[in-house]
Amino acid sequence: MAHHVTKSGFAALADRLNRFPQGAPPTELLYRILSILMSEKEAELLSRIPIKPFTAAKAAKIWKMSAVESQKILDGLAGRAILLDIEKQGTTTYILPPPMAGFFEFSLMRTRGDINQIVLSELFYEYLNVEEDFIKNLFTDGETQLGRTFVHEPALPTENSLHVLDYERASQVIRTAKKMAVGICYCRHKMHHMDKACNAPMDICMTFNNSADPLVRHGFARQIDATEGLDLLQKAHDNNLVQFGENVREGVNFICNCCGCCCEAMIAARRFGMLHPVHTTNFLPEIDEEKCNGCIRCVQVCPVEAVGLVSANDPGKPKRQKARLNEEICLGCGLCVKACTRDAISLVPRKQRVITPLDSTHRVVMMAIERGKLQHLIFDNRTLYSHRAMAAILGVILRLPPIKQALASEQVKSRYLETLIRRFRG
Repeated sequence: MAHHVTKSGFAALADRLNRFPQGAPPTELLYRILSILMSEKEAELLSRIPIKPFTAAKAAKIWKMSAVESQKILDGLAGRAILLDIEKQGTTTYILPPPMAGFFEFSLMRTRGDINQIVLSELFYEYLNVEEDFIKNLFTDGETQLGRTFVHEPALPTENSLHVLDYERASQVIRTAKKMAVGICYCRHKMHHMDKACNAPMDICMTFNNSADPLVRHGFARQIDATEGLDLLQKAHDNNLVQFGENVREGVNFICNCCGCCCEAMIAARRFGMLHPVHTTNFLPEIDEEKCNGCIRCVQVCPVEAVGLVSANDPGKPKRQKARLNEEICLGCGLCVKACTRDAISLVPRKQRVITPLDSTHRVVMMAIERGKLQHLIFDNRTLYSHRAMAAILGVILRLPPIKQALASEQVKSRYLETLIRRFRG
């Protein structure tokens, strides 16, 4: 592959992707990644479709081509998991997912020979871990983030189990999913090609509901039932993996089982911890300093280095140490509770509950408002935008607190939106 890639089609797609909350800063590395995943012509076509659900007929109208030709292109892209094709009540709609969580991960969710996964992994590593702008923008802009941590359920004592809501449990997401699939962990697969992967299980990351169905149909994930899903969750618990999933209460589309060394969310949490790149659980570890003997097990298992050792200030044992928690960067996952052999650590509720968006629409709208991109979300390809989609976005805005509504109105600069907000208040 040539070092420099022709940029026109890829630049147009990057510009389209970068208008939305989960953007993709355009760089030479991004163009090279896109050139492996698709042709320049495909990139140019994708740059002209809405980044919201659309039909083949709408794509044909935008592209000014026949329905047969557009359908062939869409099916080819869906077959490579660049687009997701969602079938519902006999109608197929397509959606271009963001790079993460989206088509970046899908490209490595199975072993495949149609693309060079070794070169792709190297480019991903450079784009995400060296250039840094993409991963920093993804995880640190705004207050509402892409993902959240699920509590390590075995670490919950009986009394605290009563405080855990259903949406906070990975097990409940598994039990209630309409469809569920498992695929290869993108992060560890990428690190495997970099000779940096750990020994944690690879075939363990889960997708649910609308995201699971197309990935199963096109062979990027394997469909499983709730029983196998719970077995995989137990396997994750046994291997001290953190459950990192979509930051919503309803309709969770993914849960990754993350290690601290390979997984992008955990790496971001370590690198940008004070900026809160990952939403925490509603719990914090509490350390009983009288029981702690400084054995270091909790320090070793923490995926974000929130636990360290400090002097115990014991005059009789000057070298004695004890564990100390940095609450500012702690995810509240609870792995340290399991690691402690002296029952010196327990989970207690946080003083203030973490707010989780209701669903994907709520999360995306919140992210767009906080990142100054709401106008792109509402008016993207506005001539083809459905009333139902507009109603969903406006419904979220009208339920926001006044300060968020003001931000939304300022970004859209729309008298229509301002009028709706005023009527709703009245």
